Amino acid sequence: MSVQERKQRERAERERLIVATARELAEQQGWDAVTTRRLAERIEYSQPVLYSHFRGKREIIGAVALEGAAEMAAALRAATSAADRPRTRVTALARTYLDFAERNPAVYDAMFQLDGGLAFAHEDTPEPLKDAFAALLECLGEVAGDGVHPGLFTEVFWAAVHGLVTLTRAGRLPPGDTGLRVELLVDRLAKI
Repeated sequence: MSVQERKQRERAERERLIVATARELAEQQGWDAVTTRRLAERIEYSQPVLYSHFRGKREIIGAVALEGAAEMAAALRAATSAADRPRTRVTALARTYLDFAERNPAVYDAMFQLDGGLAFAHEDTPEPLKDAFAALLECLGEVAGDGVHPGLFTEVFWAAVHGLVTLTRAGRLPPGDTGLRVELLVDRLAKI
């Protein structure tokens, strides 16, 4: 291995460590606890080393969001591929989405609530974000209905499950009725 390859590998490892540490700290104490000073202390590197990878917290949030989007896409595909009918696929999709958000609140916030400097719904949208939407579309496109654009239907369904996440986390909806909400969403919105 050349010196250049070793340096690139070490740089990539440091970047993964920074992102993993930020994610862990955010999940434990919230995003307000994630500062470059604290991250530098936890990973035992200086702040300038962090700044050589990320210009600041915003970029770190963006990196966590991209990692989370890739994880969510994989989870959605795994859940829907195990289902044998459209209804069970859509139900699995909604439940997996809600479960992901519940298990990873800080990552979910990085993806959809915080400014990570990422463009959504644009040509320059990063691939992990496009792929997470594609994972939704792959399942929902088949149930959009006649005359309904599959992408538009996916956006509306996504908005509905995101709303369930947001309202439940804010204490606006009782958490015990999540299964009933998913069934209603599948019955009424997906009409399957």
